[in-house]
Amino acid sequence: MPETYLKRILDARIYDLAVETPLDAAPLISRRLQNNVQLKREDLQPVFSFKIRGAYNKLRLLDAEQRKRGVIAASAGNHAQGLAMAAKHIGCKATIVMPTTTPQIKADAVQRLGAKVVLKGDTYDEAAAYAEKLCEQKRLTPIAPYDDVDVIAGQGTIAMEILRQQPGQLDAIFIPVGGGGLCAGMAAYIKSLRPEIQVIAVEAEESACLQAAMKAGRRVQLSQVGIFADGVAVAKVGKENWRILKQCVDACITVNTDEICAAIKDIFDDTRSIAEPSGALALAGLKKYTQQTQCKDQHLIAVVSGANANFDRLGYISERTEIGEKREAIFAVTIPEEAGSYRKFCAMLGKRAITEFNYRYADKKKAHIFLGLKMNPHTDDRKQLVAKLQKQGYELIDMTDNEMAKIHIRHMVGGHAPFTENEVLYRFEFPERPGALLEFLTRLAGNWNISLFHYRNHGSAFGRVLVGLQIPQQQRGKFEALLKELNYNYWNETENAAYRCFLA
Repeated sequence: MPETYLKRILDARIYDLAVETPLDAAPLISRRLQNNVQLKREDLQPVFSFKIRGAYNKLRLLDAEQRKRGVIAASAGNHAQGLAMAAKHIGCKATIVMPTTTPQIKADAVQRLGAKVVLKGDTYDEAAAYAEKLCEQKRLTPIAPYDDVDVIAGQGTIAMEILRQQPGQLDAIFIPVGGGGLCAGMAAYIKSLRPEIQVIAVEAEESACLQAAMKAGRRVQLSQVGIFADGVAVAKVGKENWRILKQCVDACITVNTDEICAAIKDIFDDTRSIAEPSGALALAGLKKYTQQTQCKDQHLIAVVSGANANFDRLGYISERTEIGEKREAIFAVTIPEEAGSYRKFCAMLGKRAITEFNYRYADKKKAHIFLGLKMNPHTDDRKQLVAKLQKQGYELIDMTDNEMAKIHIRHMVGGHAPFTENEVLYRFEFPERPGALLEFLTRLAGNWNISLFHYRNHGSAFGRVLVGLQIPQQQRGKFEALLKELNYNYWNETENAAYRCFLA
């Protein structure tokens, strides 16, 4: 079956618009991992993403009548820009339906490339439904972002370049997966010509639709998809893509937000370029693979799939990088509320660099500290410190892997609230658009008192909010019903250790 794609990929004449991207050495990460690591630089395409390949390959194969009527797609980012540039190049009108939550920089970029932008809905699914409606009304030709043989073949040209650029030893290629178009095209080509090369798919933990399909033996629709790596935020792998991937992928690795952020920094250190989260996904998977297998002296390649990062997300990415690289750990530590206890505790830490130290008086006997410390990622530093402090009698909770602590608590340690009876705590994600926060508060408040609130803009399509409300036990069923009506992602954090330590 992979062989059927070989001719399609070889016939994909896309280079009057797309460019052959370099395969760059990554000496710093290579030295650290003790493997020969190279980066396939798809961030250097004209639209800063590999998507131009598949979009242009599809458009160039349309007949004259289809081009005349125009094309349409739903997209919040890279596919939209690739399609807009391809349509302009061949003189075809393009309509792109984007969610209203799409950052203005991306909508403006698509318009500059000559496409008509229609903003509709809060989510990609809503935008896609409207695009389908427009497609029928205006008899436009839909251009799928990944589930299309010609799009898949266009993306497969990346593998063609890699095998030409690296004809010698090549042990594994790491490829990011959302809907699966990039991985399917590349895997089909690689397994046709160099079946001994390992093809490793890499997914974000919060959108791991391929891994779910592999476990089930069929395509699976995820009930919830995280949006940090928005370029791969897909709930179900494509039908044609799955047909290829289940035969051609050797393994599937998932990585978390912290690991992605650390990989963004690694790419910057070696290339001085800033990858978007989905663009750094493959390198994050490569790093995890070397840790799990303890391999040495292998030739490994990661596809840097794009660099359309929003500038206002960089602060958040930087904040998570040190934890992702295991160079920082965060703790909740309880010490005696008495003179000299801080000095004694700091002496216990020795010469370790403190990255954060948050405290507010709340109790006459105990003090709760939110503590961030630099760590040595190459030793059992974190484990040894925990054991040392516990041996000295300190109560300590390791919150390095506590999502709520990292997103919210570290920015709002302010002391306990003694008069908040019946308080419950929820964490929400809701569409980030003008007026969204007001709408959220209007629908949530009114019946119950808001006792705690933290919102921080991370420059993404979704806002992250932590809310405490005073809800008597007998009214909590009514509140849960309201949450289902809101249709936002939410988590009950009332029992979270970070909340109990610092805010409850």
